[in-house]
Amino acid sequence: MSHYDLRFACIQFKHSKITNMLLIIELVITSNLILLFFFSQLSTAIDTITQFQSLNDDGTTLVSNDGTFELGFFRPGSSTNGYVGIWYKNIPKRRIVWVANRDNPIKGNNSNSTILVISKEGNLVLLTNNNQTLVWSTNITTQLLSNTSSHVARLLDNGNFVVKDKYNSDQQSKNFIWQGFDFPCDTMMPEMKLGWDLKTGLNRQLTSWKNWDDPSSGDLTWGIVLSSNPDTVLKKGSIEIYRSGPWNGVYFSGYPVLTVTEIVDKKFVNNSNEVYYKYSLVNKSTISILYLNQTLFRRQRLTWIPEENTWRVYDSVPRDDCDYYNPCGPYGNCIPNNSPICQCLDGFEPKSLESWNSYNWTQGCVRKGKETSSCGVNDGFGRFSGLKLPATTHTWVDANMTLENCKNKCFENCSCTAYSNLDVRGDGSGCSIWFGDLIGLKQVSSVQQDLYVRMDASNVDSNGDISGGHKTSHTLTNAITLPLVFVLLLTIIVFYICKKRKQRDKSKDITLAEAEDEDLQDFDLPFFNFSTMISATKNFSNNNKLGEGGFGPVYKGTLTTNGQEIAIKRLSGCSRQGSKEFKNEVILCAKLQHRNLVKVLGCCIQGEERMLVYEYMPNKSLDSFLFDPAQKKLLDWSTRFHIICGVARGLIYLHQDSRLRIIHRDLKPSNILLDNNMNPKISDFGLAKICGDDQDEGKTKRVIGTHGYMAPEYAIDGLFSTKSDVFSFGILLLEIVSGKKNRGLTYSSNNHNLVGHAWSLWKDGNSKELIDVCFGDSYILFEALRCIQVGLLCVQRHPNDRPNMTCVLAMLTNETILAQPNEPGFKIKKISNDEESTAKSCSINDVTITLLDVR
Repeated sequence: MSHYDLRFACIQFKHSKITNMLLIIELVITSNLILLFFFSQLSTAIDTITQFQSLNDDGTTLVSNDGTFELGFFRPGSSTNGYVGIWYKNIPKRRIVWVANRDNPIKGNNSNSTILVISKEGNLVLLTNNNQTLVWSTNITTQLLSNTSSHVARLLDNGNFVVKDKYNSDQQSKNFIWQGFDFPCDTMMPEMKLGWDLKTGLNRQLTSWKNWDDPSSGDLTWGIVLSSNPDTVLKKGSIEIYRSGPWNGVYFSGYPVLTVTEIVDKKFVNNSNEVYYKYSLVNKSTISILYLNQTLFRRQRLTWIPEENTWRVYDSVPRDDCDYYNPCGPYGNCIPNNSPICQCLDGFEPKSLESWNSYNWTQGCVRKGKETSSCGVNDGFGRFSGLKLPATTHTWVDANMTLENCKNKCFENCSCTAYSNLDVRGDGSGCSIWFGDLIGLKQVSSVQQDLYVRMDASNVDSNGDISGGHKTSHTLTNAITLPLVFVLLLTIIVFYICKKRKQRDKSKDITLAEAEDEDLQDFDLPFFNFSTMISATKNFSNNNKLGEGGFGPVYKGTLTTNGQEIAIKRLSGCSRQGSKEFKNEVILCAKLQHRNLVKVLGCCIQGEERMLVYEYMPNKSLDSFLFDPAQKKLLDWSTRFHIICGVARGLIYLHQDSRLRIIHRDLKPSNILLDNNMNPKISDFGLAKICGDDQDEGKTKRVIGTHGYMAPEYAIDGLFSTKSDVFSFGILLLEIVSGKKNRGLTYSSNNHNLVGHAWSLWKDGNSKELIDVCFGDSYILFEALRCIQVGLLCVQRHPNDRPNMTCVLAMLTNETILAQPNEPGFKIKKISNDEESTAKSCSINDVTITLLDVR
C-alpha cells in the first residue's frame, strides 16, 4: 500500500469515528429531552411523596388528582417565615386552608435547604439546614409504623393530606395512618370532621391565625364542648363568645334557617366512639368553606363566586347582640332588634328590678309565685316555642324516652328546670332534661322546637302543659276569671276605638291648634293627620316596622296621595325619650336645611301621639355597610372619602353656617344615613343642643349619647361644645378608614380599642396596617394616611388641641403639612365584654334611635 493510500485510509477511519460519536451524542441528547419532557409532565400532576421523592422549597408543588387543591411552600403577607400549606389551585386569590407547620415556621430564607419528605421511620417530616434540623413531623405513633418502607404522603381530591400505605387503595379515613383533617387550622372544608374521637381523645377544633401575616395559633377557637347533649362553642381565649345550641336532629337549635342551608348537607354524630359535626356540598362544583375571622372574632361561611372573582360571606356568627354568650342572665330571653333586648320568660320576673331597669341584666330572672319546700307543689311547665335551647353544661338525655315520660322524670326531680324532645323530626322523640338555671336563651323565630320550663302553675297560661294532679284551686279560678277579664277589656277597647274614629271623622286634618305643645305652632313644618299615618303604614303593621329604640318604633310608609316613601318615627308611651326630645328635633328640623342633613317632611301630633316623618333612605345607615363583612366591600375608597367629606360639610353647617349654632352630641355611623347615590346625611337631632351665636360650649348634668363616641370632657364632666362633635367625627373617621368599630374589639398586639390601636400604629410608623384590608390595593394611600392623621388630631384629649370642622375639611382636601397628634383621649386599655351599654344605638333602615342616660 502506498503512502497516499495509507493516509486516505487513516482519514476515512477517523471520519467514521467522529460520525459515530456525533450519533451517540445526538442519541443521548434526544433521550434526555424525552426524559425531561416526561418528568416535567409527571411533575405537573404529581400528588404523592414517597421515600424516594421529596418536595423542595423551589416552587414545585403537589396537585390533587382532580386538580382542585395544591400543596407547597408559601410565605404569608410580608412575613419572611416559610410554611407548608394547602390552597385551591384554580382560584387566583390564594386562600390558605391548611398549614402543616403553623406553630413551627421555617425561619428566614432557607428555601434551598428545606424539604418535605417521608423519613425512613415512616413519618412525614419537614427538614431544613441540609437535612440537619427537624422543623415539623407527623409524629405517627410506633404502633402504626409497621412496614414503613411502603408509606407515602398523598394530597386527596377533598384537600385532605394523608399518610397511607401505598398498596392500600381504600380511601376511607379509618385506613389512613395519619391525616391533616385530624389537625385543622382556621378552616373547615367539606368532609372534614369537627369534634372528638372519644377512643383516642383527639379533639378536632378550628383555631384562628394570629393575624394575616402569621398563621400560628391565635386565641379564637371553635369546637364541640362535650356533655350529655354536646354543643359547638366559639371562644376567645377561655371566654365563650357564641354557642350554637344543641343539635335537634335537623340543625343546631340556635341556628336560624338560612339560604346557606340549601348548598350544604349537615351531619351530626354522637355515640360512644365519637362526637363530631361535618358538612358536605349539595352541588359538588360549589366551593364553600367555614373559617375563623381573627379580625372580627367571628366564624364565617365563605363561598367562592367565580363570576365576581371573589369570596362572598354567606353567614357570620355571632350575628347580633343576642348571639353573644348569655347576655340576659338566667331565665332571660334575648330578642334581637327589640328594645330592650332582654325580657324575662313568662312566669318569671327580674331578680333585681333596679339592675334590670338600668339595663344590667346579668342577674337574670327568678320564678314568680310563692316558693315552697315541697317538691312539685304548685309546679307546672310552661311551653315556649322558637327558643334557642339553653346551655347544655348540666343536662341528661335519653334517646328512647317519650316526651310524656320525659315530663314525668323532670317533675319528679326538683333540680330539673326544663325538658324538651331530643330530636324534633317527625312527631319528636327522645328526652333532654336541664338542671340548674337556664342560660343563653334567645328568640329564634325560624326554630321549630318546644322547650318546657318549670314554673309556678298559677303562671302557666292556657297553652302551657300543666303537670297532672297538681292544678290548684287558684289556677282553676284564674282559668275562669281571665277569659272574662279578657272579654271585658276587649269590649272597652272596641268602644274606645269606635269613639276615637267618630271624633277623627269630624275633623280629618289636624290643625296646629290641636297640638298640645303650643310653642310648636309657629314653626313652618307640615303637619300630617293621624289617619294618613295609619294608611301609609297599613295601621302600623309589623311588616312595615324597621326597628325600635329609646324613642319608640320606626315604620316604613307610603303616602297614598303621591306614592312617596317615608319613614315614620313614632314616640311610644313607654319611651325613655319624651316630648322634650321630640320638640327639640321638630324645632331644629324646621330651621335646618342642608344637603348633608336628613330632610324631615313633617310631623304628626294628636293627643298622646307624637310622630316625625322623614325622607326614606333605601341605603340605610352607614353602619349597616361599614361593619358588615359582605356589605363593606361595596364601600370602595372613593365612596368612603366622599362620605367623610360630606359629613364634615354637614357639621360645618351645624357649627357655623346655620341660623342656629347646633351641637349634635350623638354623631356615629348609625346616625349617618345614605341616599340612593351614597350621599351621607346626618340624622337624629333629638339630643342636639342649640347655642347662641356667641356661645361655643355648655354644661349639662344629664350626660346622654353613645359610649365610644363621647369626648372625655363630656363623658366625665358634662361639658359639651363644637369640639365634642369634632371628637366624635374623629372616631367616625377612623372607623370608616379601618372598617372596624371603636368599641367591642381589642387588638391582640396592644389590647387597645380602635383609637389606642391607631395611635400605637401611628407612633410606630405603621399606620398603613389600620386601613381596611378589603380595599386590596385599590385605594389612594396618601388620602388614607392623611385621614388617619386627621382622625387622631380630632380625638386629642384636650378640646383646644382639636381643630374645628372647617380646618378638618381643609386638611382632608388640601395637601398642606399637618400637625403631629399627641396621645388621644379615651385610649382604653381593656373593654368590657358588654359591647354596648345603655347608650347603645339601634341601627335601622331610615332613622336611628339612641337610648339615653349613659351610666
